Amino acid sequence: MKKNRLILNKYCIFLIFFSFLAFKNTASAFSNDFENLTIKMPDQEISVPESDFEKWLTIKPSLVYDSSYNSEIENTEYCTVSKIICSLLETEKIKHSFKKIESVALDKKKVTNFLDDLARKYNKEPLDSTFTVTDGKVTNFSLSQNGYKLDVEKSLREIEKFFSQKQTSNNIKISFVTVEPSIKDNDADKLGITTLIGEGKSNFTGSTLSRIHNIKVATSRFDGLLIKPGEEFSFVKNLGEVDGEHGYKQELVIKKGVTEPEFGGGVCQVSTTAFRAAIYSGLEITARRNHAYPVHYYAPQGMDSTIYIPNPDLRFKNNTPGHILIKTELDIEKKTLIFKFYGTSDGRKVEVDGPHVLSRESNGAMKTVFYQKVTDATGNIFINEDFKSSYNSPDDYPKPGEILTSKPKNWSEKEWKEYRKDNNL
Repeated sequence: MKKNRLILNKYCIFLIFFSFLAFKNTASAFSNDFENLTIKMPDQEISVPESDFEKWLTIKPSLVYDSSYNSEIENTEYCTVSKIICSLLETEKIKHSFKKIESVALDKKKVTNFLDDLARKYNKEPLDSTFTVTDGKVTNFSLSQNGYKLDVEKSLREIEKFFSQKQTSNNIKISFVTVEPSIKDNDADKLGITTLIGEGKSNFTGSTLSRIHNIKVATSRFDGLLIKPGEEFSFVKNLGEVDGEHGYKQELVIKKGVTEPEFGGGVCQVSTTAFRAAIYSGLEITARRNHAYPVHYYAPQGMDSTIYIPNPDLRFKNNTPGHILIKTELDIEKKTLIFKFYGTSDGRKVEVDGPHVLSRESNGAMKTVFYQKVTDATGNIFINEDFKSSYNSPDDYPKPGEILTSKPKNWSEKEWKEYRKDNNL
């Protein structure tokens, strides 16, 4: 044993070099065994290029001393390192008694990265059952569908098993977990969606065609949306991206002290209408901001809600015992938008007083307030809020083609400096 260990030590550098020479050919030969590798998904098969799965494999060739083995190395005089080291080889027999062995291992990190990418591309979200309202009654109009999610850890074990055992097929079956929808078929009654609990209305007469288009696109994002009991609803989160790629057109928005064209102008018509529905449903408003100046689309002034991605946002909490279903009605001819909230009637009573104009200036600036009081079935008040709005003059927010020559009183010096720079003043 001692002699064998000494011999192996003498050959350490020689073994490293020989292992390196063997790697390239071995890797290529191994990968040829797995041409046209495919991965079986729940509803399709995906082809894995050879260049991809070759990266998963680590081929480890090595040499071991075996006195009964006649080495395939024929040129025993060839020395790849210092001749002094080679001269340490004791006998010709020893030089012929080294045996090459190869092992194949998976690089788990690279396989995991591949699976993570696969999950991002092919995970399928479940589809909740959605509902429609006919004659005041909530009914199903589309069925729910299960989704699935790739189980990365279990799939890694499946791939390890595939490469460690002799295979008769080039198909790898990886593991997925079924993801059930939160809202299943025929769940309307279970969710407590039984009656109209509140609605909000607005009128957009005078809107341009592009503004009406944006209102229609944004409204579609909320029709059929469900809000769970206790859930805080975020308008911005449910609205999603607002740009040309998502169907919006350029229209006037209030931004950075000016009124200028931008994708999605008119979306605040939708947020304002949703805000009013939440108020009249007796929901708890957790975030709301009025517009910078009075806009005639949002009459009566004082009950509007401006939004912009990512802030400001409109948020409110479902404080009812059941789910809330949002249904929208958009009448292009009459220029009206209605948000209806369906859910569970818990006997609450909602009183809205206002909006009242507290002050109005000749330049259009004004202050308003309205009050929301909500009492439960026993008469106890659990919401008693006042919503104050302070509007600047529309003159402080020039439209395209209008250039300010003096700093508006509500602007900072920095904002005025940037404005002058942008307009070459």
